[in-house]
Amino acid sequence: MKITVVGAGAVGATCADNIARRALAEELVLLDIREGFAEGKALDITQTSSLLGFDTRVIGVTNDYSKTANSDVAVITSGIPRKPGMTREELIGTNARIVEDVCKNLLAHSPNVIIVVISNPMDTMTYLAMKSTGLPKNRIIGMGGILDSARFKTYIQKELGCSQNDLHAVVIGGHGDTTMIPLTRLATVNGTPISNMLSAETLKQISADTMVGGATLTKLLGTSAWYAPGAAGAALVESIVRNQKKVFPCCVMLEGEYGQNDICLGVPVVIGSNGWEKIIDYKLNADEQEAFNKSADAVRAMNKVLDELVQA
Repeated sequence: MKITVVGAGAVGATCADNIARRALAEELVLLDIREGFAEGKALDITQTSSLLGFDTRVIGVTNDYSKTANSDVAVITSGIPRKPGMTREELIGTNARIVEDVCKNLLAHSPNVIIVVISNPMDTMTYLAMKSTGLPKNRIIGMGGILDSARFKTYIQKELGCSQNDLHAVVIGGHGDTTMIPLTRLATVNGTPISNMLSAETLKQISADTMVGGATLTKLLGTSAWYAPGAAGAALVESIVRNQKKVFPCCVMLEGEYGQNDICLGVPVVIGSNGWEKIIDYKLNADEQEAFNKSADAVRAMNKVLDELVQA
């Protein structure tokens, strides 16, 4: 098994570190455009192997995609991060050019690769990867919903004082501050609905906090978060390489599912060795479906901006 992570910044390096610690690959390539940067990160991770007990070979590369040849999975984290006050949408012009170039170079050396997209704005970057590569839809997966769901669970845990590992809570829709949909109706603690334990007002606040979870961290840190995004990317990779068949909310191409077409949006999917294998229908109620449709409209507006930039 060979895995490539493109982008050795905070998110990419954290994702690579998690992949190495979990021994998900025999060889892990970390690639960046900055001279010596990926090499340094790779060496630093390698020096933890005897302390943490893994044998993955971690290789750092400066912009030489030939070293990524025959990768089974590639994670794209490349692009500029958010700064305080910046929306994910404002990243679209710069990051679109980067992601399209990365996809082209990856496929030149690994035609059978499964691509995981973390770069923001994630829904539009996943759509770009889908359209620019022409790959089968199951081999392009946006990670965002996994991260948003982890943040959702954190805010629930803070209210209930329970273990996050006992929580089932999912966020669907777009990976944006106004487009994500925390499904409070379906959230449970070991099968018990959290609505039985928390007031409607508290549930509303949890949803609001979840939706601005990334912006909250950006304000505190002065840049985008990295521990949870990196771990979320690694969890997705693990389900692929170990064929775990886990159900994760991921950004995938919809062709009629959830009432949407020709759009990449977050829905629950089964993740296995072929990428995403099927979409799970959560049977949304009328209010949830309306919110999902509005989320799709907002993401389509971003995709239109992308199309205009490409045509220009």
